[in-house]
This record gives sequence, C-alpha cells and structure tokens, in this order.
Amino acid sequence: MRYAQIRSMDISNGEGVGVSLFVQGCPFHCKNCFNSETWDFNGGKEWTEKIKNKFMELIDRPYIKRVSFLGGECLAEQNLDEVLKLTQQIRNSFPDKTIWLYTGYDFDILNSKYNEYKYTPFAASADEWLTRWEIISNVDVLVDGEYIDEQKDLTLKFRGSKNQRVIDVKQSLTQSKMVLYCD
Repeated sequence: MRYAQIRSMDISNGEGVGVSLFVQGCPFHCKNCFNSETWDFNGGKEWTEKIKNKFMELIDRPYIKRVSFLGGECLAEQNLDEVLKLTQQIRNSFPDKTIWLYTGYDFDILNSKYNEYKYTPFAASADEWLTRWEIISNVDVLVDGEYIDEQKDLTLKFRGSKNQRVIDVKQSLTQSKMVLYCD
C-alpha cells in the first residue's frame, strides 16, 4: 500500500478530533474530485512499518476520538490487505475510538457481494469482496458512494454530493438493514 497523507489533528473528516489516513490510488476518478492527486496507485509515499507505528502513536492520544480512512480509495484491491490489518489493529488496540471510512463503493453493493460470495469463497474475485466486507465490519461509520459533481452540496455533513450516505455500520449490521448515521 502507498499513502498520500496523514493528518495528525483532523476535524473535518468525521465527528470530533481525529487522525486521518489518505491512502494512495483510486479507480473511480470522479469528476472534480477534491483529492485527484491520490488517484495514481504509484504516487504518494511508501507505507512502511515505521510509518504505521507513527500512525498508531498519533492515534494513541487521549483527545483523539476518531480515526478516518480516506483516499484515494481505501477499498481498492491494492489497499485492501493493509487497510484490513489497520482497522483490525485499531479496533483491538483502541476499542473506544470511532473508525470512519470513506469509499466510492456503495454499501448496498458491498453487502450484496458479501452475501453472494460468503457461500462461494473460492469463486473469482470472492477474496476481494469478502475482504471489503471484513473491513466494513470493523468500521463504525461509512461514507459511501462516488462523488458526483452534478449533485455537489456544500451544506451536507461529512460528504460532498447528495448521493453519498453517512451510514452507521454497527446499527446496520445489528438491524440487518442500512441505518443512516446522519442525514
């Protein structure tokens, strides 16, 4: 995995004070994306054990209440393994921190693909979809959907276009239906 940036004190990509990791690489290339410099999978910087340790140290501060994963695309195939490891480690080491994840993938499609492949784990591309869902299951809040410039709305909380949703993942999993975190 490569990364574009780490924000050590971020108040704009989720609720409260957080640490944000911008992964590198995105297949979607949304028109007028605010972060198009993260599209190139070969761009950014190398994610190393040293950087990961620094990232975890930044999270381990009492006033940090949230960790956000953005991009690029966190659920792109090239980023899946490391994002999964990080979400698992954060969930285990800091159970009281809230994890947010921004993705161009649609929650309903992620859920559908998980349900399709959970009984056929050896099917082509099953690993990718099952890993995506495992990441989602470690997340508290998911902001889903590609940015659509024609639906841009600067009054929306935590997202840029009207098609995107802010989803309470834990409640969605508990209730077996998509539950919004906020409108």
